[in-house]
Amino acid sequence: MARQFSVIIEQDQDGYYVASVPALRGCHTQAKSLDELSVRIKEAIELCLEVEDNDAERLEFIGVQQVSVPI
Repeated sequence: MARQFSVIIEQDQDGYYVASVPALRGCHTQAKSLDELSVRIKEAIELCLEVEDNDAERLEFIGVQQVSVPI
């Protein structure tokens, strides 16, 4: 049985892609390419599920929004 997870992907100032899984606390990884990031985040999800005994929080992805605040 396969489970689906929403993955947030960002790019840092050094050009690395960073992926995180909101439903799994502490589940994130980084890579230089999107292809490598895909492989690594799947591995990270599997490891996080092992540690959390498959007890992932059930979250429904709604969307991404950018918000501006004065600095």
